[in-house]
Amino acid sequence: MIATYLQSLAGGMLLGLSAVLLLVFNGRIAGISGIVGRLLGGKQIPANAVFVVGLVLGPIIYAAIYGSFPPVTMAMSWPVIVVAGLLVGIGTRMGSGCTSGHGILGMARFSRRSIAATLTFLVTGIVVASISGALL
Repeated sequence: MIATYLQSLAGGMLLGLSAVLLLVFNGRIAGISGIVGRLLGGKQIPANAVFVVGLVLGPIIYAAIYGSFPPVTMAMSWPVIVVAGLLVGIGTRMGSGCTSGHGILGMARFSRRSIAATLTFLVTGIVVASISGALL
């Protein structure tokens, strides 16, 4: 149990450190939806492509080191997962950013918009989880 807390703490610290380093050295924040949006829009292709390639290579490197990918179980069917992903994509556009952009980076900068967005994410998640848990 304590190892899980330490791993979570280390992961959070690495996320924060990487966000600070990206901001200090590149003047950018690492909002994933913005990076992918710029990449798909043809803007800043080299930097965005390297970032997205790194996201894809991370699990592959993990599997090469540890011999396999960590086990993942999905309770929903692929069509439900695809629709959910599309809804998340629409929501990130409507909310001017994703959870990583608002929750990690915007909150660290004390952005009122990001604080409001993160509270909305949390409250909506709690409500949806409670309703779906009661219905399923």
